[in-house]
Amino acid sequence: MRRAIPLLTAIVALSAFSVRAQDLVQTAHGMARVVLENDKVRVIELTVPPNAHTGVHSHGDSFVYFLTPNTSRMPDAKGPGEKLTRQAGEAVWIGPVRHDTVNAGTNTTRTLVVELKSPAK
Repeated sequence: MRRAIPLLTAIVALSAFSVRAQDLVQTAHGMARVVLENDKVRVIELTVPPNAHTGVHSHGDSFVYFLTPNTSRMPDAKGPGEKLTRQAGEAVWIGPVRHDTVNAGTNTTRTLVVELKSPAK
């Protein structure tokens, strides 16, 4: 029975990724707010304290602009994700993805997530 507990824990943890991912604004529990939305884009301001996570969510084509320095991990069904460090003012492109984001740093981080309503051409 003791051997089964770690296995069951892993199965439950990974099953969160098999469930249909939700919208970032809903899963981030007050850490995300929409600052602009129109028929082309949705811009989300995300403020994440140390060790907090956004919850499993999905994006279509989007980019992220880092307002503050950021150290994070993006766990997914494959594992805990590697630590990524970004500088304030850096921007990255993200294709369609389903993931969680964990603030792995010691400071609260702020980012803008710009979600495109149509796939990029």
